[in-house]
Amino acid sequence: MEVQELKFLLDLLGFPDYRAAITQIKPNPKTKAAERDSICRTLADRELVGYAEEILTFAISPAGKSLLQLDPTRLPIAETEVAILRACAESTITPAQTNLAPTGQSVIQGLAEKGLIKAEKTQITEVWLTSRGQEYLREEYNPSGTLPVVSLDMLTNYLRFLRKSLRSPEESVPPHSSPTIPPPSSSEVMVSQPLSDDEIVRLIQQLDRELATDNYLPIFHLRQKLQPPLSREEFDRTLYRLQRNDRIELSSLQEAISYSPDQIELGIPQDIGGPLFFIIVTQ
Repeated sequence: MEVQELKFLLDLLGFPDYRAAITQIKPNPKTKAAERDSICRTLADRELVGYAEEILTFAISPAGKSLLQLDPTRLPIAETEVAILRACAESTITPAQTNLAPTGQSVIQGLAEKGLIKAEKTQITEVWLTSRGQEYLREEYNPSGTLPVVSLDMLTNYLRFLRKSLRSPEESVPPHSSPTIPPPSSSEVMVSQPLSDDEIVRLIQQLDRELATDNYLPIFHLRQKLQPPLSREEFDRTLYRLQRNDRIELSSLQEAISYSPDQIELGIPQDIGGPLFFIIVTQ
């Protein structure tokens, strides 16, 4: 791990829940915003941190142009989304040019996740340490060398993090210890460690087979397996990432009568329309 990446993580440990506005993270006093954001994205690629970002400028994608050519009365998206697509149909624009309220950013991001617009410029707004990042710092990272590279404040953050982990009853069990009771059936297994994208897709397929959902798995089944170790926000972003990488598709709930309010609440809420509720594996 590069020194600046380590400093980024140690700085993040000093904030509540290991979460902070990106502008609060300063590996060095002279670290420029572009360098800081590059470090953040590198760490996110390794699944050590997660981050939120806003879209600053965007343009319509080929898929969005094709959609606008359909019958306006039968478009499969909300009127607000159609208005945004029409606003950027000719050129790159900013969110302010859509004349939407501040909540318009979430609508714009939803269009980007659906592949209907292309984000031309983005800005990271918030960053947090993932479960994988905590595991890495607690169990895997082995610093070496004699040159002092971190401040005492950063060292304090790290020591507090380790002490908190030691106080947690869950950490008293060795990660590779043998179970003392017979393992439950596969449908009852709760995931205790972060999974890779490939493992998550395989888990989706496994649940689909066991529950006979015909490649239309309700999100709440997977959420029950992955929360914890993932937070709700991390879980939602994981599904969005799999969708962007064409591993899955997410479909909204049209008929709620077959599901309980608690099950529906475990979908992914949308600003407009029903929640995203079903997972479809595309690979």
